[in-house]
Amino acid sequence: MESIFKTARKSFAKPFFATTLLFLCGSCQTLKTGDLLFHVAESDNAITDVTPGMIDHVAIYLGNDSVVEAVGRGVVITPLDSLRQQKGHYVIGRVSYLNAKASIEQALSYVGRSYDWLYLPDNDDIYCSELVLLSYTDREGKQLFAPIPMSFHDASGRITDYWKKFYARHQMEVPEGLPGSNPAELSQRPIVHMKGRLK
Repeated sequence: MESIFKTARKSFAKPFFATTLLFLCGSCQTLKTGDLLFHVAESDNAITDVTPGMIDHVAIYLGNDSVVEAVGRGVVITPLDSLRQQKGHYVIGRVSYLNAKASIEQALSYVGRSYDWLYLPDNDDIYCSELVLLSYTDREGKQLFAPIPMSFHDASGRITDYWKKFYARHQMEVPEGLPGSNPAELSQRPIVHMKGRLK
C-alpha cells in the first residue's frame, strides 16, 4: 500500500491519486476519537494546484459527532453533519502511535485562534494542517508530524500566479520553502492509514 502512495507522490498525478483514494475509501468505517478527516475536492483550486492529489482540508474528529478544525472563521468546533453537507467528500485517516486524549486536549486549547490566511510559521494564527502538527503527539509526548518545506509551485516547479498575486496584495514574497504543512501531504505520511470514506 505504501508503494501506491509513493507512486502518487512522485508522479504528482491528481487523477491517479484521486482514483486511489476512491479505491481505498469505498466503505464507511467507524470513526475513532483523534481520526483525521481529509476533504477531497470535486475540482482543482489554489490548494490542490500546488499539492499532490485533490485533498485541500483536514479536520480532527473529537467524538460525539463533532470535529475541531481551522477554517476561515478561526479554530472552531463543528458538527460532523456539516462536513457531510459540503461539496466533495471526506476520507478517514487513522494515526498510528497517537495519544488521542492529549492530542485532542491540545487541539481544543487552540479554539478561538484566528485562521492563518498567510500560512506562516511562528505566529498565533493557525491553518488546518498546522492545527494537526501543533496538536498531535505520541504516547511519550513527542510531536508526531514534523513540518515540511512549504510549496506554492505546480508540478513544473513554477510558483502559480494565484499565490504570486495573493502575497503581492500583502506586500510579501511567496513563503516558498518555509516550514509548514498541507493536508494532502499529511494524508500520505506513513503513520496515517486511510480507513474509509465518511458517509
